[in-house]
Amino acid sequence: MSLHATTTPEAQAKLDAQRRNASISSFTIAILFCALIIAILFYIALKPIFKNNEPILTYASTSETPDKPKKPEMKNEVTKKPTKPSSSISKVITASISSPISIPVPETDPTEPSLDFGDDEDFGDPNAGSSGSPSIPFLPRDSSKRCSKKDRLDRLKKEGGKEDYEDQVVNALRWLQKNQAADGSWKAQGKPVAMTGLALLAYLGHCETPASQEFGETVQNAIIYLINVSQKNGGKLATNTAEKHWCYEHAIATYAIAEAYTLCKVFKIPMPGLEESVQAAGNHIIGSQHDSGGWDYAYDTSGTRGGDTSIACWHLQALKACKTTKIEFNGLDKCAKKGIKYLEGAKNDKGTIGYGTTGNNLAHGPTMTPGGALCFQQWGKGNRSLTRNAIKWITSTNEFDYKKKANLYMHYYSSQAMINTRGKAWTDYNKKTMANLADAQNPDGSWSLPGGAAHGMSSKHYATCLSTLMMEVYYRFLPSSE
Repeated sequence: MSLHATTTPEAQAKLDAQRRNASISSFTIAILFCALIIAILFYIALKPIFKNNEPILTYASTSETPDKPKKPEMKNEVTKKPTKPSSSISKVITASISSPISIPVPETDPTEPSLDFGDDEDFGDPNAGSSGSPSIPFLPRDSSKRCSKKDRLDRLKKEGGKEDYEDQVVNALRWLQKNQAADGSWKAQGKPVAMTGLALLAYLGHCETPASQEFGETVQNAIIYLINVSQKNGGKLATNTAEKHWCYEHAIATYAIAEAYTLCKVFKIPMPGLEESVQAAGNHIIGSQHDSGGWDYAYDTSGTRGGDTSIACWHLQALKACKTTKIEFNGLDKCAKKGIKYLEGAKNDKGTIGYGTTGNNLAHGPTMTPGGALCFQQWGKGNRSLTRNAIKWITSTNEFDYKKKANLYMHYYSSQAMINTRGKAWTDYNKKTMANLADAQNPDGSWSLPGGAAHGMSSKHYATCLSTLMMEVYYRFLPSSE
């Protein structure tokens, strides 16, 4: 017996009511606006008629204290025009989970970890978003600036971006929309849960919700797909938990549904099963932490490897998103503290972060320095010397040419860590990296595989998700140092 998440009639009715109210408000405001324009034009037309009239003689009243005319009170009750909701949002597609399949793992050079997804070493207002709704002050402080087009453009200008980047992000989201499967997932690279999680994060980064005008149905169906996977697998977010790399899928999808829960809660958008799925996913992460403080393949807690820093970084990001939901998670802070300590144990020379903490993992070099820097910032350690040294390393080694050599996996982290740092570090990074990334976008809104070492990346979807998340860095989160 399979479980499928759908919106209840009551929940759907609330969504429909939100859309009707938005439509009525838009129509009313449009009429008032037209009436105002007509009144102004009428006033302009009549003014010349009375300009040259003979003066009117008036006589003083016999009353010594004439009554002063009362000035009518004017109340401005005009509200901002809401975005017209999509009529297609009422359609709910129930996810149909495919049977687990075995994904072959490509062979890699054991002396040089690739940053690809799932190989032997590594992952390698409700109408907000593109419509430009007002910012939402009761969102978490670091998320509020993504929910207004004006705020997004202001952030782009403030942080050295270009206004065109806003249009490029929307075009990327449209490309993702066209390539979504009927069950709400994206199946690139044989990892539908992780790839759906990354796409959902890209939509949420632009403040697109299930009630958004253009992308509402796409977001809703992606969330429902992940809820269905959770319900079918007892809270585990992967289609094949027998494959050892499913820990990456679970962490990424947890990150996505936790962030989705926060936005849906703020905008009062009902998504049955979402809270339960977030709680189950977060509890699984907490309960599957290795004694080392990291997380290992297949969530093995008995082995001696103890995990690696790439797995740890995704789980620490997921835990941060879970904490923002305000849902009760027993031991979340303690778990995150152990995870940060694990990253600190992966320190190499000059403050860089290695791939792991023991043996060959530590010898792999500074591949996860940007990921470590971001996690330190997210968990309140942005001013530590280890973080500052990591930023110096990123600055001194930054290399990005999309057509020749562009490590999108590392730059997904670097872009966030550098804008958090701000100052000259961000200015230099932004100048060297972001314009080149923007220029590499295809006319259809996607990004092709980057040049040089693609790090196991085998799909436009994966490249487009990471590139879009980088393009949203200006407003997706406020700099932690701000």
